[in-house]
Amino acid sequence: MRLTELIGQPKAVNLLQRALAGGRLAHAYLLAGPDGVGKATAARAVAAALLCREEIGSAPCGACPGCLQFASGNHPDFLHIRPDGAVIKIDQVRELKKALAFPPLEARLRVTLLEEVHTMRREAANSLLKLLEEPPPDNLLLLTTDEAEPLLPTIFSRCQVIPFSPLSLEVSAAILLKMHPGLDQEGARTLAGLAGGSPGRTRDLDHAALLQLHRDILTGLLAGHAGEADRVVTALGLAARVAKNEGLETLLDLLRLFFKDTMIAATCSRGQSHDRGPHHLVQILSRARERWNLQELSDSIQTIDFAQQALARNCNRQMVCDVLFLRLLAETPQQQATRTG
Repeated sequence: MRLTELIGQPKAVNLLQRALAGGRLAHAYLLAGPDGVGKATAARAVAAALLCREEIGSAPCGACPGCLQFASGNHPDFLHIRPDGAVIKIDQVRELKKALAFPPLEARLRVTLLEEVHTMRREAANSLLKLLEEPPPDNLLLLTTDEAEPLLPTIFSRCQVIPFSPLSLEVSAAILLKMHPGLDQEGARTLAGLAGGSPGRTRDLDHAALLQLHRDILTGLLAGHAGEADRVVTALGLAARVAKNEGLETLLDLLRLFFKDTMIAATCSRGQSHDRGPHHLVQILSRARERWNLQELSDSIQTIDFAQQALARNCNRQMVCDVLFLRLLAETPQQQATRTG
């Protein structure tokens, strides 16, 4: 991976390339921005360039022993620390400090990547701060964080901060198409909307099954129903499928995004485009606007919010989904008026 291959982060790439080309590196860099926008990828690209024995600037040659070692994950002068479970622990920082006390084994510079430093507890953060205040020679620290608030302000002041931004819908969709072979344009745009400019958030999803279930949910919500009994059967059937799906939280995010997009489309004046893209098709948004008015769309979003809050409190998944879909599929006043009129 080279910095020039990083998509959608021109400012961060430019700052890092200038640092590498100028040969005046800070002792520590903090790559800060949303989850899944390329911070760890950029850090690895910097490490690859620095551990390349050809020393050709901001890009590794890819063929020297240093590059081959790094690519295989076996370079002795590249250290990589991730959270152990949910946090980076004090013992991990202590072990790092011991390792950095010795000079690099092969390269002129040892590179350490610490991911998600915002997960450190106070004790670990203070230990890392001492390392940043008294950096050992011939070492470079690359830190990444998704959340600035939990970090000690002094950690910021001891690092050169490289800001990363959320990606546009189009760039996110293009990245997702590369990440998930077999994903179509429609699915990529749907996941991109869910990712909120951070396509890396979807890396662990079974996207094909998730998107198919999402389509089935929309079909069930928008289908004509013969009566109350038919609505209840459809609601409970969807609830049973959703409750047992490992991507339940993501499905609810997708469903909320659908209702939000429908509201935005409904409030656009005629002839005005809805710039968030189809979820999943323009025809579905059109049918949704016919089924729900703005108040009902707002109520549906609130219903999904209540369901997400209940799940966060560890309420029974099946019961939460039963109530959710029974409410979403309840006959609206507009439908009642049409039926009785």
